[in-house]
Amino acid sequence: MSEGARRYFLRKRESRELLVKLAQAGVKVPPQPRANVEVAEAGGARVFLLEGMPLAAEREGVLFPLLLAPEALEDLPSVVVDMGAIPHICNGAHVMAPGVVEVRGDFKAGALVKVLDERHGKAIAVGQALVSSSELRAAERGRVVRNLHYVGDKLWRLAKELVSS
Repeated sequence: MSEGARRYFLRKRESRELLVKLAQAGVKVPPQPRANVEVAEAGGARVFLLEGMPLAAEREGVLFPLLLAPEALEDLPSVVVDMGAIPHICNGAHVMAPGVVEVRGDFKAGALVKVLDERHGKAIAVGQALVSSSELRAAERGRVVRNLHYVGDKLWRLAKELVSS
């Protein structure tokens, strides 16, 4: 694990509260009445592992599912982007309106959304909507989704490292 990182288990009550918060944010959480939730802290972020598998992360006070937990992403609304936007998003850029080709589901500003590539339909990022789904469908310019986590970022690498250790 990365230098300066620490790992510990949450108390049962804290585990239940975390799972409730995730469910309220629209994240699909497997029913685990006695879940073992482990936390790995590194670089100002916390990664939560449910029964040893990466589930979610928290950074800057925002709790969101990890891309390495595809089942947790199932119930989130989607923003589909064109292939030209993918390299930018996978480099940390926010989602811009011109790159959006489709919006699936309804959401309000501030909601968690998954960002999918148009060719394969794979999740490449998790973000926080800056506008509602109806505003996004009508938008022609500007930032529309704040990129929280993307394929290959530090959280992605940390979660992969935690699974293999």
